[in-house]
Amino acid sequence: MDRQAQFRAREALIFQIAEQLLLENGEAGMTLDALAAELDLAKGTLYKHFQSKDELYMLLIIRNERMLLEMIQDTEKQFPEHLVFFMLHHLHHPERTSLFHQIEERLSTTGQGIQPLFSELYRVRRQRLRIIIRMTESYLLEIQSSMIMRDYLASIWSLTYGAAVILNSSFYQRYLGSRDTLRVAYIDQALAMPKQHQQFTSSLMTQ
Repeated sequence: MDRQAQFRAREALIFQIAEQLLLENGEAGMTLDALAAELDLAKGTLYKHFQSKDELYMLLIIRNERMLLEMIQDTEKQFPEHLVFFMLHHLHHPERTSLFHQIEERLSTTGQGIQPLFSELYRVRRQRLRIIIRMTESYLLEIQSSMIMRDYLASIWSLTYGAAVILNSSFYQRYLGSRDTLRVAYIDQALAMPKQHQQFTSSLMTQ
């Protein structure tokens, strides 16, 4: 393995372990000292891959965004299947969804020297959204739903993010029961929204 390949392999491992530590211990417990110890690397070696903890957080968020982009680029899947994969990506790891959103919002106002990384994040996200918008418009037209594409996508994200927050809640976890059946209920609700909207609109028109 050449040096460039070794660098990339080490970087992939650093990101994997960093995300693991972040999700297990939160921001306060994810220190660069702890990361270096977990990887058995000198702390200075970490700085060959990123310059600060904020930069590391942004790189993790971008990595996650690229995973979502790769998922949506699978042209063999139909819209409902893409929706299921998207929601399960978030609902199987609700702590990641909740924490990454909080970190991104915080860094958007307090982060120093990471604007180029925000530009990259938004570039990848816009690329993903362009695909999603086209796919959603085609799906709503196919099922002859009158629901507006913007409303449907906003509802899907609101439902998914809200579900992730509840699934990650230390308080509500004791009352949730089976997480699997709850995930299925959320997905069924998202898939049913366009038809429910049609029925709701029709009932309003007949009143």
